[in-house]
Amino acid sequence: MLETSEGLTQKDIIEKTRLPPRTVRYAIRRLKTNALLKERLSFMDARQSFYSIADLVRPVIMG
Repeated sequence: MLETSEGLTQKDIIEKTRLPPRTVRYAIRRLKTNALLKERLSFMDARQSFYSIADLVRPVIMG
């Protein structure tokens, strides 16, 4: 899902995966800690972040 988009908000991830918000928050935190996910703040709403796969990981996932 994240490999094909410019980034998704936490809400987008929850809606697309149908996972509980707590699970998504935990996964995002773990992935960011391990530098597998990058976070970009929204210019329209600084309270919102967009998440995407880290650049170093993208070649591995994309093949």
